[in-house]
Amino acid sequence: MEGKKVIITGVPGVGKTTVVNEALKIIKADGVEYKSINFGTFMFEVAKNDDVVQDRDQMRTLDRAVQKRLQQRAAQAISQIPGNVLIDTHASVKTPKGYLAGLPEWVLREIMPDIIVLVETDDDQILMRRMTDETRSRDKEGSRSIAEHQQFNRSIAAAYSMLTGCTVKIVINADFLLERAAGDLATVLR
Repeated sequence: MEGKKVIITGVPGVGKTTVVNEALKIIKADGVEYKSINFGTFMFEVAKNDDVVQDRDQMRTLDRAVQKRLQQRAAQAISQIPGNVLIDTHASVKTPKGYLAGLPEWVLREIMPDIIVLVETDDDQILMRRMTDETRSRDKEGSRSIAEHQQFNRSIAAAYSMLTGCTVKIVINADFLLERAAGDLATVLR
């Protein structure tokens, strides 16, 4: 039985991991299983196995051609995983020089996702979450910048959809409404 390939994304601080964990509990109770993969971690494991890096911090210092090769190999390996797979990654990465596609064409063509899920919420809620989360070190930015990043993610998700033919689903993770967000994601995953 062929499984679903679902990519889940969201800007830092949106609560994506929390929504994913709750949704996976819901569907597990229904007998639906997913292998949950973080694309960056998976790519790092490929690089480590190839003796390209020893630690994750070295990943961003690699030559672009090496990074592209590692991305493609990671995507090829993910595409071969049987059953349902949930791939946690970034739709885009905000850099000082602008936005960078988190899912370049060579990754999408290998994975060929069925669905891309964007986890979103109000910009002010994300800003407050970032300010109160002492476990993470994040760049300082205002709600307008967060809104721009979420809008860019929507735009690039549409481009990803055109390239692969997959659907795009937006799941809202508003404060105090985690059950609703997890339920919406669970519906997509079933």
